[in-house]
Order: sequence, then C-alpha cells, then structure tokens
Amino acid sequence: MASDVVERLKAADLSGGLVVPGSADFDRRRRIWNGVVDRHPAAIVRPATADEAADVVRAAAECDALLSVRCGGHSFPGHSTCDGGVVLELSAMRSVSVDPATGLCVVGGGALLGDVDRAALPHGLAVPAGVVSHTGIGGLTLGGGMGWLSRLHGLTIDALLGVDIVTADGALRRASAESEPDLFWALRGGGGNFGVVVAFEFRACGMGPVSAGKWVYPLADIHDAMLGAAELAGDAPRELTVSFSATRLGLALTAFWAGPRARADAALARFGRLTASAAGGHGPVSFLDLQTRTDDHSAWGRRYYARGGFVRHVDAALVDCIVDALAEAPTDHSEVYVPQLGGAVADVDEDATAYSGREAGFYWLVEPIWDDPVEDARCLEWGRRHGGRLAARSMDTNYVNEQADTGGDFPEQAYGHSKYRRLSDIKARYDPSNLFRLNANIAPTANPPPRRDSELGGYGFGGRGIP
Repeated sequence: MASDVVERLKAADLSGGLVVPGSADFDRRRRIWNGVVDRHPAAIVRPATADEAADVVRAAAECDALLSVRCGGHSFPGHSTCDGGVVLELSAMRSVSVDPATGLCVVGGGALLGDVDRAALPHGLAVPAGVVSHTGIGGLTLGGGMGWLSRLHGLTIDALLGVDIVTADGALRRASAESEPDLFWALRGGGGNFGVVVAFEFRACGMGPVSAGKWVYPLADIHDAMLGAAELAGDAPRELTVSFSATRLGLALTAFWAGPRARADAALARFGRLTASAAGGHGPVSFLDLQTRTDDHSAWGRRYYARGGFVRHVDAALVDCIVDALAEAPTDHSEVYVPQLGGAVADVDEDATAYSGREAGFYWLVEPIWDDPVEDARCLEWGRRHGGRLAARSMDTNYVNEQADTGGDFPEQAYGHSKYRRLSDIKARYDPSNLFRLNANIAPTANPPPRRDSELGGYGFGGRGIP
C-alpha cells in the first residue's frame, strides 16, 4: 500500500517534490511542532497548486493509503503526520492577498497566522485569529479560531466567507453560504474531516491602535486576582479582553483593549490594582508584536499535552482546581491558561456553525510543557488528571483544536449528539470512506470503516514517541 502510493506520487511529478525515507531532508521535514510526536511517513509531498493537492488526495484514496494534512503542524496529538502514510504538506501555498477597499482577504491553505497579520495590518485590517504566529491558518480556522479579537469581532470562522476545498473524491469545490452550504456549515468548526482546504476567503475587520497590559501576581493572590479580574471583565465592553496564564511561578494577567485610545488607561489600569502585589504595567502596543509575544513559549520542538474545556464563569471552585493543579505542576512552564470569550462570539446562533461553545464566558486549557523525554509520563499524567478535574466543572460541549486526546467518544461529546449526527451525515456525503480520519474524527453515518488503533486520535493510541 505504501509502496503503491509512493510510485503514484512519483509519477505525478509534483512541483514541490517528494520526500521519502532516506532523502536528505526527510528527518527534518517529518518533524512537527509537538516534540512528543515522532512518526515516520512513507512520503511527504508539497503540492504548489490546488490541482496538485487533488492529485495527492486521489493517489491516497485509490491506494487506500493513510493521509495526513499539514498546515502549521500544530496538532497536539500529531494529526499532521502519520506512520507509513502520506503527509500532504501545504507550506508551498502560503500566499495572502488583501483588498484594502473591500476588506477581502484570500489566504492560501498553508499560510501561518503571522503571514496573515503581516499582509493585513499595514492596511489597517486584521482577520480574527489565534495568539501564536507560527500556527497554521487551516487547522485554527476549521476548528473555530479564538484570540484577542474574538470578543470584538467573533471567531475566525465568523469572518470566513468561503473556501476552496479538495474533497475525498479529488474534486475541487467552492463552499460558502451560497455554494454547498451544508459543507460550509460543517467546515466552520468541524475540523479537517471534510477535505483539504487550499484557500480561505475572509472578510477582514478594521484594526486601529491597540493597548495592552500585563501584570504578574504571586500565587498567594490568585483567588483575589482571578476572581476580581473576571468580575471586571464580565462587565466590560467587548473592546476589552483578558486572559490568565497560571504557572507555579505566579499568575500572569493580560488585558487587551481595542477601543478608543482615550479610554485605554481607564479600561486597563484597574487590572493592575487587584492586590497590592502586582508587578507590571500597560500602554500602547503593536498588535503584530502582541501576536508574537508567546511564540518562544510555544516554540517548535518542545513537548506538549493539552486538555481544555468551556466554562460560563470563573468562580472560586474553578480557581481552587487551578491552585491544586499548580501545586503539582511538573515544570515551570506548565500552565493553566484561561482566555475570555463572550461578546461577538455569542452573537452568532449556536446552531449556525458546527463550532459548539457560543455561550461560554471563558475557555480553560491545562497544558504541561517540557523538554526532556524522561519527563513524558509525569507531564502527561499531570495534564490528564488535572484536566479531568477541570472538565468535571465545565460545559458539556468542547473545542476540538485544543485537545491531545481526541479518540473514543470525544468528538460526539465535543459537538453534542444533534450536531454530531448532522456532521456524520455530511461526512457520509463528502468522505464516505473516511479518508480524512486523522483529526477529531467524525465517522460517516453509513457503515463507517474500521480504523486501526494506530490511526485513532490522541495520546496513548500508538505512534512512535507516544507513551
């Protein structure tokens, strides 16, 4: 099977080339962002056009080969690579074009968030997206996409006007509100289940000067700081967003303001006065600099696990769980990260997109971060155990992007039964053989094919480097 697809891909003569085991740069190219994941595909291909991407999809389907799609490579469980299959790497399709007059932004399927920011911001525009600039636009968008602009302008999918997508039959389709609307509904939150998106079209939002503040509070003050900040933020206009990053070294509180500059000081300064022990300050910032602020913290090659969930409010019981987790944190960088939602995110009806979590006020993420493989078991156990404790206090649905364990019944839990059934029906129409199964997988309704254990999403289901 692997040899058949490699021969097919060689014959296709793709302009981006074919990298196979033994190639000079194979070991470099097979690596992804999460250093825990260490897999060996049979081939890595880098199509440069939609037609070439379609050739790769057809070859994988006809040879019954395992297919992984890679944009930024940030998948926590390693869905952007595989053992013995084909990695379709979109990095040659990173173009970004912006029309300043209309705000239309057309983005290649392999672009990173930083590519989009650097193209749009000089025109006073931005696409609402994530907070780490080397994240791929593809995976982020298809799962939903949350970041600093979410409360003011909505999720990334709320700015999405349409996509060009190669489906499992090798056809290039346009999905939008007018063309293939069911598919477009599913793509806005349904992850990579339905094909390879080779281009996204967004409506960018206006982006003026912004300000931000960052304060570090000692852990002894975490209850006063988190509960006080959450109360202030809950009553604040949607131009303001807060996030918390709690480690065993302290609580970092960031507040972002995208409203009138004259009101920035009043909006931000109070977050530095929650206790007498705060260290930090606030002022005007470059949004581009803000978007790259955590790039090194989330650097390529470090080791990661994540489990997250939605909550309506930050309350004392939630903070208690965070304190308990930090008391056992395995490394200094291991964190519980809590960004604020609400605002424009909740303006969209829950059933309007596949994304499930519009009513949440915050999202939490338990994320051990480490560098030494010797620490794998300890860090994974910490993440699973304390993620489970926080999950018990969370909403029923979930966000598929920020999860390392995505197998079993997780997808149905994440979407809820009704949405999952609708997604399964759409999956059966566009991918009846479940070719696109390396994701938080939605099985097609009719006779889903069995999957090998090594293909199941999430840590602990096989794959080199996964304990």
